[in-house]
Amino acid sequence: MACRIGELVLGCRGPEAPARFWCDVLDFVVLDRGDDGSVEIGPREGSGGPQPTIFLSRRDEPEKGKSRLHIDVNAADRDQEAELERLPKLGARPADIGQTGEEQRHVLADLEGNESCLLKARLNPL
Repeated sequence: MACRIGELVLGCRGPEAPARFWCDVLDFVVLDRGDDGSVEIGPREGSGGPQPTIFLSRRDEPEKGKSRLHIDVNAADRDQEAELERLPKLGARPADIGQTGEEQRHVLADLEGNESCLLKARLNPL
């Protein structure tokens, strides 16, 4: 059997606000808080299911250079345009990475500037 992604780790200056943001975006809940200020979020049923958890790790200094990993999301209960109206209300903002405007994805940044993409295809809810 091959490996599965169990969790994604995202370095943050202050994990609480990005944790709330990603919980709202993904309909996740806080699963655990570490003594070091870290926060783990994931699906309501907990870890080990079909979706990975996200571990928001406290970092006093931002990583040097551009992050090589970002999270892509697909709307599950609405179309892309409706989701594009919802995400800025949660704190997402447009990010310019040199798009032409012809792409079928929208590039957004979370509260700490981490880029993510809202993809065109709609996925069935889990």
